[in-house]
Amino acid sequence: MKEYPRSEERTGVQESRDFEPIFDVQSDFVMVYGFHDLKKRVKKWKKAGYVVHLMTGVSWGEYQDYLFGRWDGVNHRDEGQKNPDGTERAHGVDVPYMVPTNAFAHFLADGLRHAVDCGVEAIHLEEPEFWVETGYSDAFKREWKIYYKEDWVDPQSSCDAQYRASKLKQYLYTRTLDRLCSELKEYAMTKYGRLLRFYVPTHSLINYSQWKIVSPESALIDLPTVDGYIAQIWTGTSREPNVFRGVRKERTFETAFLEYGVMQELVRGTGRRMWYLADPIEDNPRHTWVDYRENYYRTVVASLFHPEISDYEVSPWPARVMKGKHHPNDEAMNAARAEWEAHRAAGGKREDFRPSSDTRTIIPPEYKTNLLTVMHALRDMKDQADVQWGGDNVEVAVALADSAMFQRMYPREEFSPGLGEAQAKGALEFSSFYGIALPLLKAGLAARPIQLDNIRRFPGYLAPYKTLVLSYEFMKPASPDIHQGIAGWVRTGGTLVLVGDGSDPFHRVREWWNTGAVRYENPAEHLTEALGLGRHAAEGTYPVGEGRVSVLPVAPAKLAAEPEASDAYRDLMLSLLGAEKKESLILRRGAYVVTARMDEVTDEADELCGSYIDLFDDALAVVEDPLLQPGSVGLWIDTARIDKSEPASLVCLAGRAEKLAVSQRSLSFVSRSPSEMTVAARVWTKRPPKSVSVTADGVKTELSFDYEPDSETSYFTFPSGGKPIHVKISF
Repeated sequence: MKEYPRSEERTGVQESRDFEPIFDVQSDFVMVYGFHDLKKRVKKWKKAGYVVHLMTGVSWGEYQDYLFGRWDGVNHRDEGQKNPDGTERAHGVDVPYMVPTNAFAHFLADGLRHAVDCGVEAIHLEEPEFWVETGYSDAFKREWKIYYKEDWVDPQSSCDAQYRASKLKQYLYTRTLDRLCSELKEYAMTKYGRLLRFYVPTHSLINYSQWKIVSPESALIDLPTVDGYIAQIWTGTSREPNVFRGVRKERTFETAFLEYGVMQELVRGTGRRMWYLADPIEDNPRHTWVDYRENYYRTVVASLFHPEISDYEVSPWPARVMKGKHHPNDEAMNAARAEWEAHRAAGGKREDFRPSSDTRTIIPPEYKTNLLTVMHALRDMKDQADVQWGGDNVEVAVALADSAMFQRMYPREEFSPGLGEAQAKGALEFSSFYGIALPLLKAGLAARPIQLDNIRRFPGYLAPYKTLVLSYEFMKPASPDIHQGIAGWVRTGGTLVLVGDGSDPFHRVREWWNTGAVRYENPAEHLTEALGLGRHAAEGTYPVGEGRVSVLPVAPAKLAAEPEASDAYRDLMLSLLGAEKKESLILRRGAYVVTARMDEVTDEADELCGSYIDLFDDALAVVEDPLLQPGSVGLWIDTARIDKSEPASLVCLAGRAEKLAVSQRSLSFVSRSPSEMTVAARVWTKRPPKSVSVTADGVKTELSFDYEPDSETSYFTFPSGGKPIHVKISF
């Protein structure tokens, strides 16, 4: 672990509150949230040493001045997103999700100019979201008329109307972001002579597709005014149930792995920046501290399997993490729920409910300590240039396109024959995507979702991959030249696995494959024709140039629902790859090793050979040949890879290390951490330590420590009062 300047902005948090030592997690930057008391909050966070950004919602927020005409004298209440029954899709009272009109963009720009005046260095426009079910407000109908030059059509009247409505929704938020970023960059440069940066914190394409939300996603790649993104992936998105071998359940690690994977495609090859988010708790308060901790580890590990990204938002709302109260475990939570249910069954009102005891607690001390250890280990990831898969793990590309968001509702009259409600349920669970992705991941293959749309943006986009899985049963290609890119890649040695039976009713929407001089029933026909296989390639594997194409004419949702179909697909993929089932993912990032052992497919543990420090262990234990149990994840430091170029080194610390100094006889540094916590540290020294001491407020204290001779490391802890603590290890 080294000392890094905050100006590198490797880690950050978002927070709406004033700075307080109790949640000062010592990240590099803070995104102050919202416009309230902005100047005061910016000043306090800067005084605490943070680089200061602004974050605000771009699709919803406290925008009542705009809604009710206090901003420009015009009532804009008709610009809220509306459901088919005329009700608003809202995030709270008088907080509707907005149709992003030009007037709304001008209103947001006024507030953002104030933020620039307050001195923020970057602006994050959060979650541009347009719900699939909406599209019934007067504002949206006007935008439809302008964009399509025809009268509005009920989005739920046909697949074509639904598809066109969603394309318009994506365009509107892309337009708004482009205008805001362009206008404010010009304002900052003209008035202050500085380059303002803009980022878009957004959920993954996978999550938005599953939750039935339309967002710009890869369309932002085409905007030069956008400097990067935050991948808003956390337990709340990744615990959304999906189906594998017919079983519907939460699969937090697997879902997060796929979500982080597709998000990196927004920046790969662009030079833009991406921060991966993970949340130590989540928006839903109805979980326990045990649940939050276990799932936090799953999301962190999932993000670390994508080494192209090495910047992190370590916590949204750190005040909520450090000061919020939750039940410690399932037993306590279930007892509280039973007491509430009994009160309600007896006719009691919520306002009259008084629990016999409140078992909720603030964050457990050991979780707080370990959380800070992990947060500061994440800052170290950018310097871990040596990246290697353990064993013969194979990467497989799985195509995903923005158009997956455009077909998330099936008008009832256009269900495929015989599927009906089953198809509607499959659409909700996004089973067509998970059906082709989860069997690969569960077999220990690194399934990498890629942006299909990028094939036409970037020459050689597919070059890093040898195998691509593609299905048009849940998404559609934006243009025919995508197929020329795929065909060229196959002919130079790539393996394409084309999955689908042509049953998706969205094949009939008005698009390029069925409106030109030469028409096709579905886009897959155009692709197989471009590959020289004709329009109706039968099941089988065909040589194409130096590569090959394997045609699997089955609905991908079937691969999720039916165990036999899932296993047959997995075995086909393993055969094509010449690989064996591993059921484990192991990735080395320099001295760090990231592990995940799959459940549901094996009951046996795997072994990680060597000596490792367990970064998820409260005492940072040194473990020999740790066993990876099914369903487990891990973050380890390989003791053989500890930096021994100097007489001593700081291996891990539950805090920020500053003023690191090494001599032939000592290691010293300044530790900064939140108040009201215990700081844990492990250090390597070439000789056993003679003493470990800390000095705070001028008072020196000798510490006890545990020396582990095989790894030559020592473990010790000390309390933090939220002020700098000078640490010295003599040896």
